[in-house]
Amino acid sequence: MRLFFELFKRAFQRALTYRAASIAGLMTNFFFGLLRAAVIMALYGSRTDVSGISIQDAITFTGITQAILSFLNIFGSYDVMNSVSSGEIATDLLKPYSYFAFWMARDFGNAINQLLLRGLPLILTYAVFFHITLPNTLAQWLALAVALMLAWAVSFSWRFLVNLSAFWSPEARGIGRLAFGLTMFLSGFMMPLRFFPDWFVALCNLTPFPSIINTVIEVYLGVLGGPELIRALLSQAFWLVLLFVICQLVMRAGVRKLVIQGG
Repeated sequence: MRLFFELFKRAFQRALTYRAASIAGLMTNFFFGLLRAAVIMALYGSRTDVSGISIQDAITFTGITQAILSFLNIFGSYDVMNSVSSGEIATDLLKPYSYFAFWMARDFGNAINQLLLRGLPLILTYAVFFHITLPNTLAQWLALAVALMLAWAVSFSWRFLVNLSAFWSPEARGIGRLAFGLTMFLSGFMMPLRFFPDWFVALCNLTPFPSIINTVIEVYLGVLGGPELIRALLSQAFWLVLLFVICQLVMRAGVRKLVIQGG
């Protein structure tokens, strides 16, 4: 646990050195958030409610998704993939720690940095331009915190799994672009999943992607409550455990392949 904290702290401090990039990213996220809000308002037209989501909630949706975009690293990361391609993984595997936990700690440090320097300022700035929705109760805030942490853990596990494709493909970035593109469309990042037909939502729920974005949004907006909220959080936990197990199995197979080939 101490090693995890040290890796997290160093990753957080390293991310702090790129303050100019954080400011530029914040401005970019806010700009695209305004564009998405304008599209949402145009789609609603004279309607005030669609599928149980008010126009105010829909505008808030655009702000929240832009705010957690970097925290969850929706566009993907390729660090593990690069370490496999460069051969650095050979020395990393000799070190006395879990390879999965090592990258998880680094990702968590960067994620918290992005949440504090880009996410929170963005949603506060958003609130200046729009009348956004806020959670009403302490229980809702606590549920949101749990959903956010589970969403990040599921997102990391999925990205780590995708990166492991580098063990089998020298051009694994193409696989990554496809996988991360699917994440954006099937997670509810582009539009709330409640706007889509039931068959499409059912299809999305067969994947871990709604646990990354859609669950967080619905918890924040208060759409989920009681048993539905518990099921949503348990679904996130289920996908986290399943992806962790799959990552370990694929990692073992990849390392075995690496050793056999003389890596």
